[in-house]
Amino acid sequence: MTEEISRYDVLIVGGGVVGTALLYTLSKYTDIKRIGLIEKYSDFGLVNSASYNNSQTLHFGDIETNYSIDKAKSVKRMADMVMKYLENGKNNPTGKKIFSKYSKMVLAVGANQVKELKQRYPAFSELFPKLRMIERDEIGKIEPRVLEGRDPGQEILALVTEDGYTVDYKRLCHSFVDNALMKNPELDIHLDTKLLKISKNEDQYSVVTSKGEFRSSVVIIAAGGHSLMIAKSLGYGKNLAVLSMAGSFYTAPKVLNGKVYTIQVPKLPFAAIHGDPEVHSEQITRFGPTAKPIFQLERHNMSTFFEYWKTFGLGLSPILSLLKIISDRVLFSYIFFNFLYDLPYIGKRLFIKEIRKIVPSLKVSELKYAKGIGGTRPQIVNNTTRKLEMGEAKLNGDKIIFNITPSPGASTCLGNAYSDTQEVIKFLDNKFKFNKEAFEKDLM
Repeated sequence: MTEEISRYDVLIVGGGVVGTALLYTLSKYTDIKRIGLIEKYSDFGLVNSASYNNSQTLHFGDIETNYSIDKAKSVKRMADMVMKYLENGKNNPTGKKIFSKYSKMVLAVGANQVKELKQRYPAFSELFPKLRMIERDEIGKIEPRVLEGRDPGQEILALVTEDGYTVDYKRLCHSFVDNALMKNPELDIHLDTKLLKISKNEDQYSVVTSKGEFRSSVVIIAAGGHSLMIAKSLGYGKNLAVLSMAGSFYTAPKVLNGKVYTIQVPKLPFAAIHGDPEVHSEQITRFGPTAKPIFQLERHNMSTFFEYWKTFGLGLSPILSLLKIISDRVLFSYIFFNFLYDLPYIGKRLFIKEIRKIVPSLKVSELKYAKGIGGTRPQIVNNTTRKLEMGEAKLNGDKIIFNITPSPGASTCLGNAYSDTQEVIKFLDNKFKFNKEAFEKDLM
């Protein structure tokens, strides 16, 4: 007897925060009913959406000093959607705590950084009316340990706001799925279902998995670094490679009351060192991330080693791109020291020098390497330009979208879902409707 093939209008591959945000948006704001989602693990949000694999931050662009004003406007618009979703208690039917709220600040240390922050403030204070510029005394009132042990003659300045969200993105995944199912109980969700092969057959995609074959008119891939591997199997993104950057963290007993970021080094595409409370325990302060390249698509999962090389490519072109990228003195020095930060004994003694820019009096005995904490961020390498591509990496094809890495991470998941939903409607020849007005009223 032949096994029946499930058929969908839209099939989502990946059950992290990007895939589940799209599932929620399609279910609540469109009239598409035949929707499926496959996830290779036994639960949602077990890779980069898990709290132990990311910095748990909802990024708006107010204290991220690597953002231009235009980038901050774009990110704020999308992060505001997640904020509105989180603040709506009805969106949390299980009652499990999804987020905590703290103050957050970006700290300038030394005359050059203070000057840079003062120049930045006027434009950003217009975009973020709650953002305030504060000096030494007020910094000390909000974060006493930032002043404790600091040279009284050292210039410091900070931008601060009370809107600091620490988010458990795995629980947010569950919230998206629960609310999607309440709106459309006919959704097909397949956990423990690994994609094996995908191909285009006339007007449909055939998606072969460990649990059988599915067919769909439209496919949305939301599988992190694996998205590029899948794209390449269909002929897309041949000029791209992925550089997996692993981030690690250190923890200390509570030394900060909220989030404290440092000024971003302009040439680096990686997050500046910051400290913030753990999402479910304000008694623990997490510092990081470090960043080093690894040859896996997923941290702590050696089975993705060969998948990484399939995605990176074994030709001369990606190797030449990588050599050109790391030949930059600033980037090479950064990567070299970040390798050292992960080493036993010596690592924390080197890394504490960075942390002391935030908490000068922190003792080595207070600091602990957070074993098993930290995921990967797929950075895209363009083999044509020989450069790292900053920000979002997305490929659109023939009724298929590959979400490789949103920017900045999970903070833009609903904004990403908004744009992908509009594309889905076009892919389906406008046979269905997207209620943009309702989405915008609820979330913008």
